[in-house]
Amino acid sequence: MTDLTTPTCELLGIKRPIVQAPVSTTPDVIAGVSNAGGLGVLQATWLNNDSTSDIVAAIQRRTNRPFAANYVISLMDDDVNDNFDYVLEVGVPVISTFWGDPAPLVPRIHDAGALAMHTVASAEEARRAVDAGVDIVVAQGVEAGGHVWGEVSTLVLVPAVVDAVPDAHVIAAGGIADGRGLAAVLALGAGAAWVGTRFVMSKENKLPADYSERMLAAKETDTFYSTLFDIGWPDAPHRVLVNETVEAWVEAGRPPPGERPNEGDVIAHHPTGEPILRYSTDDPYDGMTGDLAAMCLYAGQGIGLIKDEKPVADIVDEMVSDAAAIISRIGNS
Repeated sequence: MTDLTTPTCELLGIKRPIVQAPVSTTPDVIAGVSNAGGLGVLQATWLNNDSTSDIVAAIQRRTNRPFAANYVISLMDDDVNDNFDYVLEVGVPVISTFWGDPAPLVPRIHDAGALAMHTVASAEEARRAVDAGVDIVVAQGVEAGGHVWGEVSTLVLVPAVVDAVPDAHVIAAGGIADGRGLAAVLALGAGAAWVGTRFVMSKENKLPADYSERMLAAKETDTFYSTLFDIGWPDAPHRVLVNETVEAWVEAGRPPPGERPNEGDVIAHHPTGEPILRYSTDDPYDGMTGDLAAMCLYAGQGIGLIKDEKPVADIVDEMVSDAAAIISRIGNS
């Protein structure tokens, strides 16, 4: 097994500079990344207390390696704060935050003995986060899939953030889907790569067939950046695959909420039977039924580099070994 350890890896207690973006609540994905030497991350914002407890316990049964829990600050109500306190109480060692000011949360994180990791979109925001006590900043480029905080490309943002906070740890996010991307962001000064879409396309994530087929067929030009899928999280830009919902809205002249094509339609159902409306932020997962291809299909521009579904461990192994070979070749040239 090829290792490619950086000071950021040493801080996080991992062996390989790959952090799984919070794209899944599946314990096999999260624990699988950690067991492969990276850092798995649970998206905990939308989980209720029972689900949080069950999933954290399932992760802990599958791995004794570090993993993280991620929270969207702007969506943290009393219930989410209960979840937040729970993951700290049970010893989750890294807390990742996004979309808001982390300053009020950092003391709670540090008092529990955990590391604070926060996603930023500019060098100035990185400075504020580090001044607030954040241990690790994630510089998210606009190429990223899912919800996207900023508007600067990864290639430009990462070195700007590295220069702005030279004494902090920086992780690069956005469009990183293979070993070439990992090698590139390490060369830019990042201590690890934040990888999302590649892990969405893992065997353990068990995507519904229609979603998986669309992802595998997608090119780098097939994603769409907008605030279109806003039911559950309004006015929050995100990147998705182009599908019939996107196409119909564009063809209609991009009307505002309340005037969009087929708005209010129930297009799918959760395994519990709960309905999913068109333009919801919900994305398909195993057990849903209905027109899943019309839902929000999160994907970054790196999707064009992904041509298969692999086990999580194989994804990590391949990225690290390819990156190490590239770095060695450049160093010997």
